[in-house]
Amino acid sequence: MSKIKYKFNTKSLTYERVTIPFRKRVWQALSYLATGLVFATITILLAYQYIDSPKEKQLKREIAELTLQYELLNNRMNEAIEVLDDIQERDNNIYRTIFEADSIPESIRKAGFGGVDRYKTLQGFKNSELMVETTKRLDKISKQLYIQSKSFDEVVKLVKSKEQLLASIPAIQPISNKDLRHQPSGFGWRTHPIYKTPEFHPGMDFSAPQGTEIYATGDGTIERADAMAQGYGNHIVIDHGYGYKTLYGHMSKFATRAGQKVKRGQLIGYVGSTGLSTAPHVHYEVIKSGSKMNPINYYYNDLTPEQYQKLIELSSQSSQTFD
Repeated sequence: MSKIKYKFNTKSLTYERVTIPFRKRVWQALSYLATGLVFATITILLAYQYIDSPKEKQLKREIAELTLQYELLNNRMNEAIEVLDDIQERDNNIYRTIFEADSIPESIRKAGFGGVDRYKTLQGFKNSELMVETTKRLDKISKQLYIQSKSFDEVVKLVKSKEQLLASIPAIQPISNKDLRHQPSGFGWRTHPIYKTPEFHPGMDFSAPQGTEIYATGDGTIERADAMAQGYGNHIVIDHGYGYKTLYGHMSKFATRAGQKVKRGQLIGYVGSTGLSTAPHVHYEVIKSGSKMNPINYYYNDLTPEQYQKLIELSSQSSQTFD
C-alpha cells in the first residue's frame, strides 16, 4: 500500500493531501525502469567483458589444452622428421648406392603441395597460424613417407635381383690370363700406334695370339655383332642391364650373334686384328650409363690380389695402344 503524502500550505497554514496525476506516475515508473535497464546493460557488458561465464571458462580450458597438444604434436613431428631424414640419407647413400640405383633428388623428396586454397578451412581462427603450419608439416611428412615407401619397394626388388645384378656386372678379363703375351695397354691418354699422336684410349688392349678365345665378362644379351663401327673392325657389344655394356673389338670372327643371351665366361669370339689395328689383340671397353669406365676396376672375379695389383702397374705404364 502506497504512502499518503501531505504538503504544508503556507497561506492557509494547513496540511493538504498531495495528489499525483496518473500520467506523472507512469512517467516516473518508466524513468525508473529506463535507469535500471541502463545500469543493468552496463553491468552485463562489463561482466561479459571482464568476467568469464562457466561455459567460457570451460571453452578456454579446452582451447589451452588443444594448443598444448598442437605444440606437443609439433615436437613429435620434429623427432619424426629427424628419423625420416636419417632414413632418407641412408637410402640415398647406402642402400641405393649398393645396388647402383640413382638417388632420389632432394627436390622430389622435399616437394610441398600446390594450391592456395588447400588450407582455407583453417583460416579465420585465433590459432589459425598454428593449425595451418602443423597441417602443412603433416602433409609434407606424409608425402615424404610415401616417396620413401616407394623407394624401399624399389630397393626390395633390387635385393631380390641381387644375384642377377652380380652376375651381370662385368667382373673378369675378356681373355684368359694365361693367354696374355704382352703387358696390356691401359685406359687413358696413350700414343696412337699409327698416327703417333696423344689420344685418349677409352678401354684396354689385351695382346694375344690370333684366334685366342674371347669371353663375355658378365651375363647379358648381344646387342650387336658386326663391323659397322669405324675402327673397331669385327666387334661385339653386350648389354648387361643395370646400365652396363661392354665392347670387344678387332675380332677375327664371331662365336655368337646379335640378340643371343650369354653368360659370364661364355665364348663370344676370337682375337684378331680387324679394323684399325697393328697386331692381334682385343680392345675391351666397359660402359656405365653411357660413360666409358676404366676396365681395370672390373676384374675382381678371376684375379688374385697380387695379379690384380700387377695388372694395375702394367696398364698404368706409358705405352702406345694396338689400335
